[in-house]
Formats: sequence, C-alpha cells, structure tokens
Amino acid sequence: MKKNNLAYLGLLGLTGLLGLYNTWLFSLFSLFTLFIFIKADERIEKNVGLASRNAFLFYALLSTTLLAYILVTKTYDTLPLIFVSLSQGVTIFSVSYAYYNKRGD
Repeated sequence: MKKNNLAYLGLLGLTGLLGLYNTWLFSLFSLFTLFIFIKADERIEKNVGLASRNAFLFYALLSTTLLAYILVTKTYDTLPLIFVSLSQGVTIFSVSYAYYNKRGD
C-alpha cells in the first residue's frame, strides 16, 4: 500500500487544539485533520502535485519580490504585512487543489 503524503498535512491539524486556548487562528488548522482520512490514489497525488507547484511559485515569486522591495525602499515597518501575505500560500494551495479536483482529467 502506498504512503499517503497528504496525511502529513493532517498532522498539522493537531495544532488546531492550540486554538482552544489561544485564538481562532489555530482552530482553523483543525480542519486539516480531515486529510488523515483521505485514501490516496493517483488522481489525488497528481492534484496535490499541481497545487503544490502553484503554491511554491507563489511563495518564490512573492517572497523575492517583497524582500527586494524591502531592501530597496528600506521600509521595515511593512515587514509584518509581508509575513501575512506570505501565509496566503495555504489559500493558494487549497484553491488550486479544489480547481484541479473539480476539473478532473
């Protein structure tokens, strides 16, 4: 039986338990625990690969652009905003995965 790499994302859902004590942000991670129960097949692996590619390109392009912007303008007060924008990679992955899953091949 093949190993389900998507289940490792489900382990991130265990950090959602921190949301019970801290803020609502960590409680969103608890939704990832549903990935533990998904059975892997070739279509899911292909869709995860395509969605991961999109998220990686997002991270690579946005991080280099924003870091170059900080170095050129020397505006270090925008650094928290940049870290927040980089956290949107999870959203890019999720939307891409939903698109590839719905499109089907």
